Amino acid sequence: MTGHVPVAVLGGPLTASQRFWRGYGYLLGGLPLAIVAFVVAVVGFAAGVGTLVVWLGLPILAGTLRACRGMAGVERRGAEWATGRALPPHHYREPRGRGIGRLFSMLADPQSWRDLLHCVIAFPVRVAMFVITVVWTVGGLGSALSVTWQWAIPRDDGGGLYWLLTGNQSLSGEVAVSTLLGMFMLATAPLVIRGLVATRAGLARGLLTNQTAALRARAAQLESSRRAAVQAEAQTLRRLERDIHDGPQQRLVRLNMDLEAVARRLDDDPEKARPLVAEALAQSREALEELRALSRGIAPPILADRGLGPALAAAAARCPVEVSLDVALPQGQRLAAAVENTAYFVVTEALTNVAKHSGATLCTVVVTADADRVLVQVRDDGRGGAHPGKGHGLAGLADRLATVEGELDVASPPGGPTVLTAEIPLRGVGDDR
Repeated sequence: MTGHVPVAVLGGPLTASQRFWRGYGYLLGGLPLAIVAFVVAVVGFAAGVGTLVVWLGLPILAGTLRACRGMAGVERRGAEWATGRALPPHHYREPRGRGIGRLFSMLADPQSWRDLLHCVIAFPVRVAMFVITVVWTVGGLGSALSVTWQWAIPRDDGGGLYWLLTGNQSLSGEVAVSTLLGMFMLATAPLVIRGLVATRAGLARGLLTNQTAALRARAAQLESSRRAAVQAEAQTLRRLERDIHDGPQQRLVRLNMDLEAVARRLDDDPEKARPLVAEALAQSREALEELRALSRGIAPPILADRGLGPALAAAAARCPVEVSLDVALPQGQRLAAAVENTAYFVVTEALTNVAKHSGATLCTVVVTADADRVLVQVRDDGRGGAHPGKGHGLAGLADRLATVEGELDVASPPGGPTVLTAEIPLRGVGDDR
């Protein structure tokens, strides 16, 4: 879902003065935008349709729709800025495939065609609104100040507002009528501007938004996130089970065997039981260390107690590859638990992959946050060739990020460097501490 901007982001309710001047700028700026949008839409559509027979029309139409999409974005932002209210959401389908298939996918997006239709229909509307705005304000101001210029106009028999109303010719009467008319136009200008803005914003709301499609896309996205969460949870449990089986469980079995041997030796030869006790103690310590390492990978206490920065510093210190860590988070402010857990998981899994597979000598971790998102970037100077596809280790990272509607990008050309970038949104992620 895209296009929904909370009112708080737009600056809150507007004053009467702000509403007037923003609306005035919105209406005056509509003329150049209308001309550009109309020319691009009509010329691009005509050229695209006319050359479809030689396949050249496909990229022309796709480019035209993309340009109309950009101008639709400008119109949405302008309407929200002028009214101080967010428009309903809209939704664009993600293009799929490559080559001609991708072009057809772009042409199959309903919202893109609604954008093109808006560019055409809005042209006469914006032109009319520009004319009304200029005439009502500039003409009203000129009429209100008619006393300063009426005397300089040559007088013929007939003509003028006063003559039309009374049939008589009078300079003072003409000045009075013009002044009253100008004052009326200036007094009603805020209402006229507000009505014109509402009309133009209503046209944008009707063609440039589609709440039903956006909600359907949101529902599909949430369903995908739910499936990703289930898959990521199942993968985590399988890995945890494998790690416990290969590590602590084997050591505990060995510890049990050693203790049984100690029990047999205590009666007949206590001295020979002593090294077995020492070995059993060593096995228990190693099993305890492995269990602690596994618990740190799931939910380290330092993350819950001290936050993301110290937890990442501890993880970087444990990595066998040299790590340069730069964490820039709001001072004295904790992120939502789901965000911190996801960011920690991304960094620790990335460091594990770097240590196991990259052959790198240096890894750089940068974590930044703003009002909308947390950005995690892990860069290493290894051999490259990392792939986020299904069956690769990075697929689990993508699934984990999908549970919080995050995104993963991996750039890893052969020979390196590998740059992993994870974006974790903050809006809509609750804090369950």
